[in-house]
Parts: sequence; structure tokens; C-alpha cells
Amino acid sequence: MTLVRGLLDQAARTPGAVALVSGDGAELTYGGLRRQVLAVRHGLLSGGLAAGDGVLFSVRPSPESLVLALGVVAAGGVVVFADPGAGPEMFTARLRLARPRWSAAESILYAGSRLRPVRAYARQRGLLLPNLADLQIPGEGPMRHIHVGRRLPGVPRHALSFTRLIGGDAPEPGDDTDPDAPAAVIFTSGTTANPRAVVHTQASLAAALDLFRSRLPLGPGDVVHTDQLMLGLPTLIAGARWSMPPLFCSPADFARLMRERAATHTFCVPVHLAEILDECGELPPSVRYVLLGAAPAPPAILRRAVAAAPSAEVLSVYAMTEILPVAIASAEEKLAHTASGDLLGTPLPGVGTRIADDGELLLSGPNLCRGYLGAEPLTELPTGDLARLDDGRLVLVGRKKDMLIRGKFNLYPGLYEPSIAALPDVSEAAIVGVPDPRTGDEEVVLAVVGPGDLPGRLRRALPDVIDHDALPDRIVVLDELPRSGRTRKLDRDRLRELVMP
Repeated sequence: MTLVRGLLDQAARTPGAVALVSGDGAELTYGGLRRQVLAVRHGLLSGGLAAGDGVLFSVRPSPESLVLALGVVAAGGVVVFADPGAGPEMFTARLRLARPRWSAAESILYAGSRLRPVRAYARQRGLLLPNLADLQIPGEGPMRHIHVGRRLPGVPRHALSFTRLIGGDAPEPGDDTDPDAPAAVIFTSGTTANPRAVVHTQASLAAALDLFRSRLPLGPGDVVHTDQLMLGLPTLIAGARWSMPPLFCSPADFARLMRERAATHTFCVPVHLAEILDECGELPPSVRYVLLGAAPAPPAILRRAVAAAPSAEVLSVYAMTEILPVAIASAEEKLAHTASGDLLGTPLPGVGTRIADDGELLLSGPNLCRGYLGAEPLTELPTGDLARLDDGRLVLVGRKKDMLIRGKFNLYPGLYEPSIAALPDVSEAAIVGVPDPRTGDEEVVLAVVGPGDLPGRLRRALPDVIDHDALPDRIVVLDELPRSGRTRKLDRDRLRELVMP
């Protein structure tokens, strides 16, 4: 079964139930969601979208973006997430690789990328927007366009209106699209010379959603509060209700909406959950599952989550853009893990794991992406993570690229950071290396968040916690660790700058 078919079938079974609650509280039923997706599908096919056409997607998380993305995939198109705010050179390099034929964007973005006063205003704030309206298909001419929101100056004249698309005819589809054809392209890393994009199919995405549902009970009556698509989609396929927070939602408002909408499930980046708990102290009693992901969850945050939601199960998800999810561990399991490394949990059913000779974790399974755009298909993913298997459970040792060299000793920060972060009064801990021009080795610096007297206490405690060769040369106390990106991952490059002598 394809991703879209699973959602359409569920919507047909419960047409009157509420599927989505938007950031402003507007509700969309399953019947309404189904009709809108089919209407967008029909409108795009009538407008000339062909199977395999890439659609550059620049619409922020909302019910409209969900309907549009599903409509594109239902029509056989490919949703291309290339981020027009990545900078002109990177954006151009990504388009050159993806070669989308369509662009879908909010009207305000078209206006902001074309009108000089708006472009100048955005540039003053460090946002260099490409001129979306003038994008070209190499060797063929202008792209086709779809705009979301009322028409504004700067929206291409012949752009299809999302509002008109959802109001059009919505005939039932015939045969489903090929489940193994590309459905989404997600740019994750790379340079302007060599951009890197993950290609997922409907089949790989459907397998990922099934794995989430195998570990996370979901069904009618449940309310899932999140802005994360990969938890929102299994919510809808299960017939539950997806509660979307508004854009730029404050931690206090996020918690308030959870309470008002009687959320039973939520997903947070660990740092975001800490900010929520700083505001409200506890989670609503209706919450039964708290998922943490996109970055490692320090023991201090796990303990706070358990205390804030004593009747809920707190789960930590290990996943990558290329293959998700891989393993899910409970907070209790992680906190009870006293050996070195970060416990990830038992691999989910069907996920294949193999440890290479150098310790790198290799993954496979039905939820593995098709591969990287422009490259050969993948059958096994080299993760870049170093791991081991303890009684069938994955334990993360560190990242290959984060390895520090100290004499003949290879030091992997991820092997020791969880044990250090579990010590009293340590909120977070991170190890980085600072080049030592005298020896050619790296000075090992431990950065911690906590009270000012931590360095002395840690000097006494660490020899009983980590290997002798991993003991830091310096210990630095910071107010917080630097983070970057939407998922608020640790920024080791910035941390290295902060602790330079």
C-alpha cells in the first residue's frame, strides 16, 4: 500500500472525524482532507503535471502545505525540499541537481523574492531570497507555479491558485502511482559543488510510518500535538487527530495548546522540551507519550520529562533522514544504562543493522531511502555513526568525523558525553578538540552546563567514570551549549570557537 492510498482509505472510513486542527484552531475533517487532496491531484494533472515532475516546495508547515504535498505525490509528482533561504549559490546548485519543473510557494515568498523593497528588507535581516517567479527549467523555459495564499504583487501571472485547486473537482483516482517511484527529495548537506539530497519513495515513507505505529499506539480518540510531518502522517493514517501548533509558537503557547486540545502524544526536540518545562513545569495529565528526537536527549532532560509527565511514557527516537525510524528507547532504559555510550534501543522490526570493521553502523530495511539524487540506489546505509550491539540493543559510541586524536588514542566524544551528563548538577556535556600547534595533537576540552564549581568536582569524579586517556585537559562551564538549525543540534564548530584559549 502506498502512503497516499493509506491516508485516503482511512479518511474514507471516518469522513466526519476531525483530522487536523490548525495553529489558529480551525478544524479539517477526514472527509474534507480527502476531498482537498483529490482535488489538488486532479487540478495538477489537468494543469499539466506529469509523473516524475519535481515540485520545488516552499510552503511552511500548515494544513495547506500538507494537502498540497499529498496532492503532488498523489498526482505522481515529487516534492523537492530545497530551502530558498539557504543562500543564492547553494539554492542554485540544488536546483541544478534536482531540476524541478514546478514551484509551489506562499504568495508572500513570491512577493518577497521579486519586489525590490521587500527583497531589500529581507536582505537587511540576512535573508537572500532567490527570484522564484523567474526560475527556469534548463533548456526548456520558465517553471510552472502554484501559490498558497491570496494573490500578491510578484506572484507569476499564470500561477495556479491553491484555493482554486482545492475548490475544483475531486474525482476518485484510478490506479495508484508506482510505490517505488520517487515521492520526496530532501536536501540535507553538501556543498555548492556537490549538494546532497535524499530520495524517498512512497513505499519507503509508508514503511517508516508503519514502524512508528508499531511502537507508538495510535488510534481514533488520540490527539498528537506536533509540527513534525513524520509523526503527523502516521497520526492521520491511524485515524487520530493531528494538532498543529502555529508557526513561531512560543514554549508557553505550545504547552497551553497541549492542555486546551487534550493532547495524548507530542514530539519535541530535547532543547525545545526543556524550554517548555521551563515555562510550565509539567505536562498536561492527558499526555500518554512524549517523543524526543532529532538530537540526543541528555539524561537531565530525560529526568525532567519523566518528572513532568509521570503517567506518560517518554521515548527517545534514533533516526536519520535516509532511514527513519531506526530504534526507539524509553527514558527508563536510557537512564538505567550505566555502561559507556548512548543507548539507542532495540532496532525496530525489519531494520537491518551491521557493525563494520571500523565500528561504523550500517543500516538497511524497507524504510531505507532509495538513495541520493544522482547516485546509484542504496541497499545499505553507512551512517557515519560508531556503534556497538549489547544484547541486541544499539549503543551509540560517537560520530566518525568527531574523533579526536591524542597520541595513539582515538577519542570519540559520544562514547563519554552521556556518562558525564549523568553526573550530579551536569545539565549537558560536550567534548571538543582544540588544535595544539606545539604537539600536533588536540587539546581535549570538556564543556559543561551547570554551576560554576563543577570543574573541581568533575576533576575528582571523572577518573571513575571515563577512560584515563579521555580525561579532558580543560573543563569549561558555559551558560548553554551552542546549537544550530531547526532541530537545535549541537554546533561543535561554534563550541570549538567558544572554548579556544
